[in-house]
Amino acid sequence: MTVLSKLNGRALYEAIGKPKTIVAPMVDQSELAWRILSRRYGADLCYTPMFHAKLFATQEKYRKDMMSELDGDEKVDRPLIVQFCANDPEYLLQAARHVVDKCDAVDLNLGCPQGIAKKGNYGSFLMDDWNLVHKLIRHLHENLSIPITAKIRVYDDKEKSLEYAKMVLDAGAQFLTIHGRTREMKGQQTGLANWETLRYIRDNLPKDTVFFANGNILYSDDLGRCLEKVNADAVMSAEGNLFNPGVFWTITEDKEKQFPRLDKIVREYFEILKTTPGYASRKALKSHLFRLLRTFLPIHTDVRAEIAAIHKGTTLDEIEEKVVGKIESIVESIFKQENIEELDSIKNGPEEYWGGSYKEVPYWRCQPYFRPVDGISGKEVVKKLSEKKRLQGETPENEEAQKKRKRE
Repeated sequence: MTVLSKLNGRALYEAIGKPKTIVAPMVDQSELAWRILSRRYGADLCYTPMFHAKLFATQEKYRKDMMSELDGDEKVDRPLIVQFCANDPEYLLQAARHVVDKCDAVDLNLGCPQGIAKKGNYGSFLMDDWNLVHKLIRHLHENLSIPITAKIRVYDDKEKSLEYAKMVLDAGAQFLTIHGRTREMKGQQTGLANWETLRYIRDNLPKDTVFFANGNILYSDDLGRCLEKVNADAVMSAEGNLFNPGVFWTITEDKEKQFPRLDKIVREYFEILKTTPGYASRKALKSHLFRLLRTFLPIHTDVRAEIAAIHKGTTLDEIEEKVVGKIESIVESIFKQENIEELDSIKNGPEEYWGGSYKEVPYWRCQPYFRPVDGISGKEVVKKLSEKKRLQGETPENEEAQKKRKRE
């Protein structure tokens, strides 16, 4: 079968503006209102939430719930990639044909590690069936009028990871996004993404491969480190973006953009939501508020109670009065303090063994989330590991030197 005439990887990348910062596909979370907000804070490219291909192909109600008439609009929501999970090539093609005029490419989810993906046999659990993965991608590559891309995870074995990446590209994926964690690294077992493995894969793929790196982005200054360490074309963020949309802001060293005040970002997001059509953006509101306000709610529990009480019948006017207005009132009162300039400062910690550093950010500003491991915050776990590495002399440079000695 002759492959349809369409942009290939590098030409496609250039046509959509050579993006460097990417909002990851997140179930029920990277919906239209959030994408519009994220673009205002530096996101160059956005992915939709992961859609279920069979449901999208066969159920009109599901399609209408997931995407509105404004999704993929040339003025407010491009460039855009629509992501599907699938295990049937024909259902995937049928689903993709519904969105060809609403996006720049379609992506296959090969990275979801959750139990529902295991039960449904999709996402990262297709890593056990390379033949099916190849069929899914090739079927769209040969039959869809827009490009197909893919997002994958790594194996513990970097050579196997490389061969997997090569297979995905051979099948027809025009962009390759790799999450530097294995399928088992989730929840309290998340750990650090392996940039060294990503760099190894990148260095051993064809030079014209469009390569996106995913994992370990806490602050905007991590973006440049990742681009350099991995030699990636762009960096994708999921959790980092959800807790702080300002994670993508690199144009200026602007605290109001990189660590937005919660009253300002909540108001901005809410105003976008009010004018965004469709079910998906409204459904995501509650989850987004809980994430944005993660450090704020343990102190202001009355606001937490109001957000928890939001339900399908709660009106936007009620949310504005009981949640948005209350947050604004609280933060505005904080900024009336005489020593607010000192209180509102952001302090940089020492450089950690992995090359970045932690920052102390006031609780009334957006900031990253450190996932707990065995009841201990992720930040403390990494700090302890960092100290252990320092005591053992295992800095990244020393590790490389040790490898070199072994080769010699």
